[in-house]
Amino acid sequence: MQIKIQPMGPYQTNCYIATVDGKDFIIDPGMGATKWVLDNVTNPVAILNTHGHFDHVWSNAEIKEKLNIPIYCPKGDVFMLTDDPLGQGTPPSKPDHIIVGDEELNLKGVKIKYRHFPGHTPGCSIIQIKDVWFSGDFLFQQSIGRWDFPSSSGEDMVKSLEKAMKLEGDYTIYPGHGMSTTLKAEQRVMSYWIEQVRRTI
Repeated sequence: MQIKIQPMGPYQTNCYIATVDGKDFIIDPGMGATKWVLDNVTNPVAILNTHGHFDHVWSNAEIKEKLNIPIYCPKGDVFMLTDDPLGQGTPPSKPDHIIVGDEELNLKGVKIKYRHFPGHTPGCSIIQIKDVWFSGDFLFQQSIGRWDFPSSSGEDMVKSLEKAMKLEGDYTIYPGHGMSTTLKAEQRVMSYWIEQVRRTI
C-alpha cells in the first residue's frame, strides 16, 4: 500500500490517499483538498470519512462531483455532512453508503474495515486497510480526540479507549492531525487518558 499525506486548512487536517492494488481511496478530504487529490489520483474508488467534523469532510461534495465516486460515512455523523452543526459554512455532502458500527467492506477487491470508536463524535471510527489504521480524531500520537464538543461523549470515549486497549496485534496509525504512531505505543498511555476523561464526566 502506498500512502500519500497532505495537511489541509487552518487545522492542518491530514488528507490521505491510500493506494492498494492500483486503487485510490481518499480519506478525510478537508478544506482545500480538491486540487491535491485530483493531482494525486489515477484510479479513484471512494471517499472515506472517519467522522463528520467539517475539517475532515469539507471537500467531500466537490471531489465526489469531479471524480464521480461514492462517499462512505459512519451513521452517527451523517447529520454533520448535511446540517453543518458547528456553523462553519461546510459545503453539504450526502453519503452514498452509511456505515453502521464495525463494518467490513469489499471495495473493488480491497478489504476495508470500519471500527467504531465513538466519543469524539457519535460515529467516530478508524478505517483499517491491511495493517494500517487511519484513526481520524480518535487517536493521535500520545493523545486522543477532544470529547467536549456538543455531540461528543466522555462516557463513550472511555468505552472506546477500553475497547482499543484490549485489541491484540499492532497497527501503524495515521491520525487526523500530526505524526504517525502505532497502536502498541498508544495502548501504553490509554490508561492515563481514560483517567483524564473520567475526571470530566
